[in-house]
Amino acid sequence: PLRCSDSFLGYVHKRYICSFPECSAAYNKQWKLDAHLCKHTGVKPFPCEQSGCGKSFCDRYHLARHELTHTGEKHFVCTIEGCEEAFSTRSNLNRHVSRKHSQERKTYVCTFDGCGLGFRKNNQLKLHLCEKHTQLPLYACTHEGCEMRFAVPSKLKRHEKVHKGYPCTKEDCTFTGKTWTELLRHKKESHQHVVKCEHCSKVFRDSWFLQKHLHVHDETRIVFKCPRDGCDRSYTTTFNLQSHIRSFHEGLRPFACSHSGCGKTFAMRQSLLRHRVVHDPEKKKQRKPRPKRSLASRLSGYSEAKGTIRKKPKQPKSQADSPKSCIQVPLL
Repeated sequence: PLRCSDSFLGYVHKRYICSFPECSAAYNKQWKLDAHLCKHTGVKPFPCEQSGCGKSFCDRYHLARHELTHTGEKHFVCTIEGCEEAFSTRSNLNRHVSRKHSQERKTYVCTFDGCGLGFRKNNQLKLHLCEKHTQLPLYACTHEGCEMRFAVPSKLKRHEKVHKGYPCTKEDCTFTGKTWTELLRHKKESHQHVVKCEHCSKVFRDSWFLQKHLHVHDETRIVFKCPRDGCDRSYTTTFNLQSHIRSFHEGLRPFACSHSGCGKTFAMRQSLLRHRVVHDPEKKKQRKPRPKRSLASRLSGYSEAKGTIRKKPKQPKSQADSPKSCIQVPLL
């Protein structure tokens, strides 16, 4: 019988392939591909909602890890006896244990007369020699007029990019960023790739948002009915249904606003994040409240106030529970 090699089988399982030309990256999960596409588009779809932060990330994991810097939560506690250190991520805890509590023998020993200090890494030994003994780092910057020197080649390479900068690769563009972040910001503002909806000519920054928008033009839409006995409420998004069940039927509102004097609670974490902009002095992200609309209006997209067709509200990506029942309602 024929047998496939392990490398071939590994490639077959990577069903999510990057569509950009001259890029051969492939992944076995959709979220990994989405994070990879950020390198090409410069779009980071997961922004931090903390007031005054402004940072954004390629995936939910890095956003969640970043949010711990605002909350100060440290769930990973060192288990070594006598040590009370705590960390926000497991990787930081493992690094701490390796550096502070590891019993491995230090292999790189300083041979300078009368020193004899040992180090676990060769780069640490080189840095020690420069700082304590020779006082002259080995690797000097070759840029004219720059006298910076470094103990290791990696730091020199990083420094040299300050002189070279990060030039924009778009045709006829002469922009050069001082940092990689500055270049990404330039690409996002000046060379943002957009896709257009063939039905209404609305433009979006990438195909993911376009696919979400296309549901507005479907002939039928899914309506999620509350599965609880005696409740006839229906919602056009699973997020709203989940919020209704947790708040109205289960009485769960575990997400409380930490702003002084507020005290409001919410059933869904995303609702809390949207609420936080109320306490932002500049209120840059706060939107005007929309008037309440009937279920028929939401399904058809028709606005009674303006007499126009309105787009379907955007459905959030994070959904805690799956709805138990739904129906399809045709649009008249």
